Amino acid sequence: MRDKAKRAMIRAAMKAPYLDRGEEHELALRWKEHRDQDAMHRITTAHMRLVISMAMKFRYFGLSMGDLIQEGHVGLLEAAARFEPERDVRFSTYATWWIRASMQDYILRNWSIVRGGTSSAQKALFFNLRRLRARLAQGPETMSGSALYKEISDALGVSEADVAMMDSRLSGPDTSLNAPLVDDGGGSADRMDFLVSDAPLPDEIVGETIDVERRSGWLKNALGVLNEREMRIIAERRLQDDGATLEALGETLGISKERVRQIESRALEKLKSALVKESPAFLSSAA
Repeated sequence: MRDKAKRAMIRAAMKAPYLDRGEEHELALRWKEHRDQDAMHRITTAHMRLVISMAMKFRYFGLSMGDLIQEGHVGLLEAAARFEPERDVRFSTYATWWIRASMQDYILRNWSIVRGGTSSAQKALFFNLRRLRARLAQGPETMSGSALYKEISDALGVSEADVAMMDSRLSGPDTSLNAPLVDDGGGSADRMDFLVSDAPLPDEIVGETIDVERRSGWLKNALGVLNEREMRIIAERRLQDDGATLEALGETLGISKERVRQIESRALEKLKSALVKESPAFLSSAA
């Protein structure tokens, strides 16, 4: 039924009468100044063959011709709504850009489940890579690999890496990560099995961040129980990557290294008591 409707639409488009320049201008004025729906309909109907012709150029991307024509018709209506008849330009010239843009956007959205061609350079690469490859293959020197990618990258103004990536995408259809590596019916490993990440899960990262912030807050509050000398010894011995030695601290403070050890031991006991009082769960969470 769908194919029958498509054929009927194509036949109707081919039978639609052409518009001469004067008639086209008059219809465009009627639409712009009076929003005459009949004028809009006659303009778009007369140019549906342009939509069909352009859809034929994109048929090699494997999408339905009917869908391409429908998207092109959307572009045609947009062009008709925006056309300014006072400019000395034929409607077909103006509408071509809108029709092509509408079809290309549809192809980029539906050709693959992976979104691509988001920039103008990427779009140019997507729609011109096959054509450039075919043209270069017919040249006097056969190119392949990096030489071919460099020639295409220079022609389209994109990097060789982008050319290589797009070439690999266009060389085959999308493949499911749940598809088996070997189609032997024996339950072989899926592609997903080889994409396992060793990185922590998001909930683990969040949980660790919260725990670190909580323990840091407990420690900061507990350090308030230390006097100035105890705080200095703990800071230089325990809170630095390269902790000071007992001997070096003793020389700085003018006391023996044994005295430094005693002060440090007493300070650690005070910290432990303060932390347990602050939160009994601290020791277990720190462990």
